[in-house]
Amino acid sequence: MKKRVPDAEQVSDFMDALIHPMKAEVEKLRAIINGANPKIAERIKWNAPSYYYLKDVAAFNLRQQKFVQLILLFPEGLLSHSYGILEGDWKDRREARFYGIEDIETKSAALQNLINDWVALADSKQ
Repeated sequence: MKKRVPDAEQVSDFMDALIHPMKAEVEKLRAIINGANPKIAERIKWNAPSYYYLKDVAAFNLRQQKFVQLILLFPEGLLSHSYGILEGDWKDRREARFYGIEDIETKSAALQNLINDWVALADSKQ
């Protein structure tokens, strides 16, 4: 029987092997998301670091090379506002784009608030 590699180790191995022009930005965003709420967990899903709590929360789309794209999923319904960082008009998801370290620093509080509101919404639906 093959032993399952723990999620944290999978993410660490993935990031060690990642060749991407915005790898430093991905690492900074990972730190922000992981630090936003202790209920959020990280794993590799959809070939990128992704986050979940009860259900999928967000995942990086690393195909872009000029910005970091974070897809945020809202299976319990959309949050009431965009936090100044959400784009798109899909039924169950939005995206946030980050164009560099400075942009991430500018948007970090909004991202943390969004993650915490997402967790609160998920908790309210239980």
